[in-house]
Amino acid sequence: MKIALVGATGLVGGVMRKVLEERGFGNCTFLPAASERSIGKKIDFAGREYVMMSVEDAIAAVPDIAIFSAGSGPSLKYAPMFAEKGTVVVDNSSAWRSDPNIPLVVPEINGDVIKATDKIIANPNCSTIQMVMALCPLHKRYGIRRLVISTYQSVTGTGMKAVNQLMKERVGEPCEKAYPHQIDMNLFPHGGTFEDNGYTTEEIKLVNETRKILRDNDIQITATVARVPVTGGHSEAVNVELNEDFTLEEVYDLLNRMPGLVVQDDPEHNIYPMPMWAQGRDEVFVGRIRRDFSQPKTLNLWVVGDNLRKGAATNAVQIAELVRDRFLK
Repeated sequence: MKIALVGATGLVGGVMRKVLEERGFGNCTFLPAASERSIGKKIDFAGREYVMMSVEDAIAAVPDIAIFSAGSGPSLKYAPMFAEKGTVVVDNSSAWRSDPNIPLVVPEINGDVIKATDKIIANPNCSTIQMVMALCPLHKRYGIRRLVISTYQSVTGTGMKAVNQLMKERVGEPCEKAYPHQIDMNLFPHGGTFEDNGYTTEEIKLVNETRKILRDNDIQITATVARVPVTGGHSEAVNVELNEDFTLEEVYDLLNRMPGLVVQDDPEHNIYPMPMWAQGRDEVFVGRIRRDFSQPKTLNLWVVGDNLRKGAATNAVQIAELVRDRFLK
């Protein structure tokens, strides 16, 4: 089996290499590709050294699967070229997520939507992935009427330049800025770019992608995204108004039975999800589970996940596993 990784040298690309090794892709023919400035560089994968190739050379090699983590521009340009060769593309950018003809997949929730004819599959936004992992069992049982979401997003979601800014500011050294403001000892309600309606692209993704993955366009959703000086993962406060009433005992049971979701909820002993505990883990963590007493049929959740693992690399590799096991064996 041949597998290409486009954007293999980036922050997420590095985690993707690690996850591919961990999940049994180490014996595949590996085709690492990146932009022109990275061609010829050497990287390690599964105990071997590889030389970075051009995306055009990776296309010519006709891999079975190509995982993209190179941004929307390269995805829009090159993903169709891979698809024309018969390669299945798993794309981690926002390029294809809103396309009604492209599956947007979290395998534990809607992996069944992938068909043999699908040659481009979109990996959702990191914040969306971890949130719908907690929402899916609740939506199946009660139906979700409305979501009010506040996210507290790690600088790793912006990339290595943002991580460097945080670390340099922390020790008082000059640095190239990824953000318009200082991030150390600060936070700002700004993720993505601002649209004419006052919302950011990151906030709009949470609305559109949640509806698409849960297959319900009637869910009412509003979101506010904040960037925080954290490297371990994203955190989210989610207020969930349901169509039917619930008992907390049943909610705990539903969440405990969701694959890939871990309940951490023991306030008496100060146990609740935190990025420092989620970092490096594939699971999504949920806690602070409590009834909203201001209105009926409403629940509050606190959801945390490593945005580089389940929020990006792991989910993409899980999609690749589905494709391999369902269509390539």
